[in-house]
Amino acid sequence: MNKKIDQQAADNIRALAVAMVEKANSGHPGGPMGGADFMHILYSEFFNYDPSDMEWPFRDRFFMDAGHLSTLMYAQYYLLGNYSKDDIANFRQWGSVTPGHPEVDVKRGIENTSGPLGQGHTMGVGAAIAAKFLQARFGDWMNHKIYGFISDGGIQEEISQGAGRIAGHLGLSNFIMFFDSNDIQLSTSTDEVTTEDTAKKYEAWGWKVVTIDGHDHDEIRKALTDANNETEKPTLIIGKTIMGKGCVTADGSMYEGHCELHGKPIGDTGADYAKTLKNLGADIDNPFEIFDEVNDFYKNLIEQKTKQAAEKKAEIEAWKKANTELADKLDFFLSGQLPELDFASVEHKAGLASRAASSNVLAYLAENVENMIVSSADLSNSDKTDGFLNKTSSLQKGDFSGSFLQAGVAELTMACIANGIALHGGIIPVVATFFVFSDYMKPAIRLSAIQELPVKYVWTHDAFRVGEDGPTHQPIEQEAQIRLLEKLQNHSHKQSFLALRPADSAETSVAWKMAMENTDTPSGLILSRQGIKDVPAEGSRYEAALAAEKGGYLVKSVDNPDVVLVANGSEVSTLVAAAEILEADHNLKVSIASVISEGLFKQQPKDYQNSIIPKDKPLFGLTAGLPVNLEGLVGDNGKVFGLEHFGYSAPAGVLDDKFGFTGEKVSQEVLAYLKTQQN
Repeated sequence: MNKKIDQQAADNIRALAVAMVEKANSGHPGGPMGGADFMHILYSEFFNYDPSDMEWPFRDRFFMDAGHLSTLMYAQYYLLGNYSKDDIANFRQWGSVTPGHPEVDVKRGIENTSGPLGQGHTMGVGAAIAAKFLQARFGDWMNHKIYGFISDGGIQEEISQGAGRIAGHLGLSNFIMFFDSNDIQLSTSTDEVTTEDTAKKYEAWGWKVVTIDGHDHDEIRKALTDANNETEKPTLIIGKTIMGKGCVTADGSMYEGHCELHGKPIGDTGADYAKTLKNLGADIDNPFEIFDEVNDFYKNLIEQKTKQAAEKKAEIEAWKKANTELADKLDFFLSGQLPELDFASVEHKAGLASRAASSNVLAYLAENVENMIVSSADLSNSDKTDGFLNKTSSLQKGDFSGSFLQAGVAELTMACIANGIALHGGIIPVVATFFVFSDYMKPAIRLSAIQELPVKYVWTHDAFRVGEDGPTHQPIEQEAQIRLLEKLQNHSHKQSFLALRPADSAETSVAWKMAMENTDTPSGLILSRQGIKDVPAEGSRYEAALAAEKGGYLVKSVDNPDVVLVANGSEVSTLVAAAEILEADHNLKVSIASVISEGLFKQQPKDYQNSIIPKDKPLFGLTAGLPVNLEGLVGDNGKVFGLEHFGYSAPAGVLDDKFGFTGEKVSQEVLAYLKTQQN
C-alpha cells in the first residue's frame, strides 16, 4: 500500500480519460474521473487474472454497465499494458480498438459490450450464475469473482429490478457491484429524477449493501475485502463520488460536480482542459503518457498478477490430476463442443404442436447435455420448457446442482442473463417465453447478435392462433422484426441471427439440431401453440426434414409445377391441404417449399435456391404474419397472403376461418392469383 502511488494512479486515469475525450471531441469524461479511485484499488489489489493469458477461464471478470464510461476502462487497462498509447490516443476513431462504448475484447480485458444502460450489470449476474453452476459441479476451488460497475442511469433502468431481484434471490455471493453514485446524470441532477433509497431497495432484494466515500482508498479497500469474504449475498458498494473529480477552471478554482462535465469534452465546459491536466499531474504536451512512478508500479503489479495466477493454475492442475474424469468433463464444457446427439431418436406423436415437439427435444437434451441452463419467464408449463425442467431441478440459493432458472416475469432480464452466461463460457443458455413477448427482449436479442453469442431463444404461441387471449397475445409483426436480424451482418460478416420456424415435429427436431450446432450466433425457435398436421413424406419424415438445414427445401415436389407454394411453420400444413384441393379439383401441379430460415436459405448457391423457388414459375406465399415475411422469397411477380391487422379474441379454428387460413380458402386465393398471371 502506497498512498502516494495510489493517488497518482487514480489521477493518471483521470487525466487519460480527459485527454481521450478532448482529442476525440466526443465522449464522457466526468464519470471516469469519479470512478478512477475504485478502478485502481480493484485492479491493483483485488482483481485476479493472468496478464499473460487474458482468456484464462478461471479469471475474475469485470462487467461494465455504464458503457459511456469506456475511457475509465481503457485508461485502467492501458496502465496494465493491455492497450498502447496509440490505442488510447485514437479513442472513438475508425479502426481503433477503443470504440466509444466498450465492445467484447477479452484479450484486452473487455468482457462485455455495453452501452444500453442496465444490460451490462445484468450480464454480470448471468456470469455469476454460470460460475456458481460450474462451481457446484467441479468444486470450491473455482472461486473467481464477477465484478460489476453501474451508474445512476443503470440503477434507474427497469431491468435493474429484475437483475437485483434474481441476484439476491439466488444468493450470488460471487457478484460484487460498485455503484458510482455521483448524483449527476446526462441532463439533470438525480434529485430531479428520483428520491428512492437505493440501499434499502437492494437490501430488500437480499443484497449486502455498504455506502462509502468513493474517493477514500481505505474505505474502498475495506468494502472490497468484506465483499470478497461474503458467502451468502451479492454485494452492492455505493460509492459516493464527484462528477469530474479534479477539474479546475482557468484561474485554478475547483470545478467539480457539474452536470455539463458528464457528456462533453472538458474544454467545452466551465473547466479548463490544460489547467485540469496540470492539476492532475499530467504533462500538457504529452497527455497520453503514463506517469513514471505509476508505470513502474504497474510493471511490478503485472509480474505479481502473473505469479499469483501461476500459483492458482498449479492448484488447478493438482485438482485435475486427482480428478481426471471431472477434469476431462470441465475441459469439454469449456471447449464449446457438443456431445454426440441423435435428434432422430426423439420420438413425437402425430400432429403435435411444435412447442410440444420442442418439449420432447428438451427432455432429450436434459439427459444428454450436462452444461445447459434453460430459463423461462414464468411460462415453463406453457412454452413447454418443462420438458427440460422435469428432468432436472431449479437453481436455488445454496444449491446450483440443477439446470433450470425460474426467471419470473422478466423477459429482458432473463435474456440479458443468458448473454452473461454465454460470455462466461462453459454453459449453453436457453431462454423461453411467448413470441409476442420477444418485444420485451429486443434490446438483449440485439446485444446477443452484436456480441455473437450462441444463446438459444425459444418463442412459442407464434401466431394469431393463440386464439381467445386476443390481440395483445397474438404475434403479427414479431416474425418480421426478428427476421430483420437475419438480413443484418455482424462484425464477423456473418448473418447475425438464425430464426427458425419449423413446419411440424420433425422440422422442430431439425431446428433444435441447427440451433445447438450454431455456435457463432444466437438462434431463435418460433413454435406453435396449436397442433400441426405432420407434413407427408415418403420414408422417414425426419430424414426428409434434414433438408431444412439449407434454410429451405421442397416438402412436395412435382415436375414443371403450375405454381410453387411457399411458407414456414404451421402454414406449411395449410398449404398441403390447399394443394390437395388444387390438384384434385383443378388439375393443377403444385410444389410446396418450407423455408424455415430465409437468411440461411439465401446463403445457398443460386442454383439451389432456384431449384426450390424457381423465378420462372408462379409463386404464392402464405404467412400468419405480415406479408413482408415472404415477399423477399416470392419476388415482385409473386403473391403473399398474410395478415396486415392485429388479431381478435376467438377460438383458433374460428380465426383460421375468419382470416382465410384454411385449405379451402387458401386454394381460392391461389386460384385468384393464378388468374392474374394469365392476363
